[in-house]
Amino acid sequence: MCKECDKKTFYITTPIYYPSGNPHIGHTYTTVACDSIARYKRMQGYDVMFLTGTDEHGQKIEEKAREQGITPKQYVDNIVAIFKKLWEYMNINYDRYIRTTDDYHVESVQKIFKELYDRGYIYKGEYAGKYCTPCESFWTESQLVDGKCPDCGREVIEAKEEAYFFKMAPFAERIEKLLTETDYLRPRTRATELVNNFLQPSVDENGNKTYGLEDLCVSRTSFTWGIPVTFDPKHVVYVWIDALSNYITALGYENGAYDDYKKYWPADVHMVAKDIMRFHAIIWPAMLMALEQPLPKHLAVHGWITFNGQKMSKSLGNVVDPFILGERYGVDAIRYHILREMALGADSSFSNEIMINRINTDLANGLGNLVSRTVAMIDKYFGGALPTEREDGDFDDDLKAVATALKAKVDDYIENTQLNNALEEVFKLVSRANKYIDETTPWILGKDESKRARLASVLYNLLESIRIAATLLSAFMPTTMPKVFEQIGATEYAKYEDADKFGVLPLDVTVHRGEAIFPRIDVDKEIEELNAIIKNNEPKEEPAFDMPAHKPEIAFDEFEKVEMRVAKVLACEKVKKSKKLLKFTLDDGEGERIILSGIAEYYDPEELVGKNIAYVANLAPRKMMGIESCGMILSAESGDGLKVVTIDDSILPGGSLV
Repeated sequence: MCKECDKKTFYITTPIYYPSGNPHIGHTYTTVACDSIARYKRMQGYDVMFLTGTDEHGQKIEEKAREQGITPKQYVDNIVAIFKKLWEYMNINYDRYIRTTDDYHVESVQKIFKELYDRGYIYKGEYAGKYCTPCESFWTESQLVDGKCPDCGREVIEAKEEAYFFKMAPFAERIEKLLTETDYLRPRTRATELVNNFLQPSVDENGNKTYGLEDLCVSRTSFTWGIPVTFDPKHVVYVWIDALSNYITALGYENGAYDDYKKYWPADVHMVAKDIMRFHAIIWPAMLMALEQPLPKHLAVHGWITFNGQKMSKSLGNVVDPFILGERYGVDAIRYHILREMALGADSSFSNEIMINRINTDLANGLGNLVSRTVAMIDKYFGGALPTEREDGDFDDDLKAVATALKAKVDDYIENTQLNNALEEVFKLVSRANKYIDETTPWILGKDESKRARLASVLYNLLESIRIAATLLSAFMPTTMPKVFEQIGATEYAKYEDADKFGVLPLDVTVHRGEAIFPRIDVDKEIEELNAIIKNNEPKEEPAFDMPAHKPEIAFDEFEKVEMRVAKVLACEKVKKSKKLLKFTLDDGEGERIILSGIAEYYDPEELVGKNIAYVANLAPRKMMGIESCGMILSAESGDGLKVVTIDDSILPGGSLV
């Protein structure tokens, strides 16, 4: 409750998006979901703060800017402009947009870092381990999946540098209880996964519990695009203290830009995708505990929008552009589709066919058809204005019961961030109203002058059902629902507080026939056109690799000096203290031969054991890393790096290449 007034407050946030590329339909889902909840809460009378923004620091941004020959700030400014344009296009009504390059945020983060240091929760050390540049995440060997980043599946690199660390262990037990004993995490089914993978609790024979929660690296020295640590300027604050703090700095925590912290904090809902769940479920609560600040009430975790079973990815060329979809079907149809398809916690499959069928079934055949049929019949039978005489009949009570019970059900689903269920419930009323038309047969009633009062009742009941459905849908489809209200004569009566009442419209309500709310789409034609658009927008195929420059011509007698032979790989191992070298032990037909080759980044050594390979046999020996190498393994350049030239097994070791 707001201390300055009696109005209830509600604070909801999207994650702040990383502007390393243009926004896509995945970003759009989270933002539309939060926007819809914020709009619904405003309808309920809450004083709402809806926050979104961008996380603009880090090594990846620095590298992207360098590639384009511009400053990191110029780079993020360009991308942020596209984000804001998309949110305007998608009718996102956020209250505040935070950028981590904003001066007030920088000021707050520096104070937060210093406070955590002064409290003894941050200390200086050295980091050595696995690092994923795209995710800006450090990992232990045990956390890797098949040697790769467990979040994005990309390759990791060895990283070693001086760094500050945040102590996580003091908060492990409280975090476990937060995840397993409260409803902080939605859905709660993910709690066990987080506890087992990251807290790693174990109990000894005496019943004492210990945790394997590792301290968090919170500063970097290997790049400069970040917020400097005030008391050690060669360090910049690493991503998670910088990024996660946005939820409170945007309210004025430790800065003078705003004064909303006491009013809105703690947040009612943080909504994030599952790939950043760990940071919000474990690290963010630990930071707040260390600062002795209240914890957010709920963390709502949704899945990914997948395309043919794969997470949407620019590198795969399967990113769906929301601008294109909105231009073809209208923004509200896209908002509805993505919200209706995504169940909290689960992935949602995107395809052209699923989307078009959903638009046709629910919006065109369902809601659109209900509105157009009802208005058309009132126009036809009563000249656009209903008479006041009424006559009740069969099926009325059932329709009214469904309609008046709807608001409480939608309220509950919104409260639990289950937007797909809320929409499903609304469209049960739409379906019931369409069925009511078939049951009451108004086209037959219209032929009987004595049934005018009954016909007026049927059509009035339909208008009321549409009013209730459209009022609750206003939060999800804010552009289209006002058009519905105008057509059914409900513009002045579309109030949330009346959405559980029947009989709100005037008995002599006047309708205004208009264009179809959601025109039906020709499925086959549209899929063909959409597929063509997606294909045209796919990244142009690049050459597999840069063709190497040709070397100077040599005489045949010079070439004859090169002796190339076949050998079998008896053993292969990495050379200690070298990232590039593999040590080959070969059977060259005369005995064993040792050759070093700089291909370690392209092969696991055991892959090559037992293979016949080609090598230069008469190259003068040379020492590398203290090991004498007698020859050179022949390799070929490819799009994936270097590939060893292998020879058919029928050629015995020692055979000559001529």
